[in-house]
Amino acid sequence: MKKMITFISELNLPNKLTLLRIALVPVYLCLLAGGSNFLALLVFAAASITDAMDGKIARKHNLITNFGKFMDPIADKLLTHTAFIMLCSMGRLNVVACIIFIAREFVVSGLRLCAVEQGHVIAAGMSGKVKTVLQMVLVLMLTVMKGNFLTDLVMLAAAAMTLYSMVEYVWQNRGVLGGAK
Repeated sequence: MKKMITFISELNLPNKLTLLRIALVPVYLCLLAGGSNFLALLVFAAASITDAMDGKIARKHNLITNFGKFMDPIADKLLTHTAFIMLCSMGRLNVVACIIFIAREFVVSGLRLCAVEQGHVIAAGMSGKVKTVLQMVLVLMLTVMKGNFLTDLVMLAAAAMTLYSMVEYVWQNRGVLGGAK
């Protein structure tokens, strides 16, 4: 336990924010499952804010680390995918949208792995950032309300942007898959 505390205390602020985001995932889950929707919303919002803050701080203060490069995307996926699966199980998120959201991450993560093996890095593009914002807004909405016209519209927009960003990533980086450039 002492080694764990020492390890955490030695991390920089962006990496601590990433660990905080991971720690908030089960809190969100328990609150949502327990029917404390408003508290779950606050926890998800706080976790989402750490996502924006950690990268901004790391870049501004040159605090980019291998730990952060590895853990930040994992923390993001743990947060959003846990929410997607839980909301789907509660009947608030359409199962097809859930599959689209999760499948896109598998495809893009696989593409990034292929790129890394070839010495390339695939940076997050604007469509991926818009996708993330739409998905997080959708999760926030579905955390506190059941489906309605507005949530359906945001879900459709999030699913469409998710598919678009996946196709864009694959097309722009098809060279790492052995296709023509």
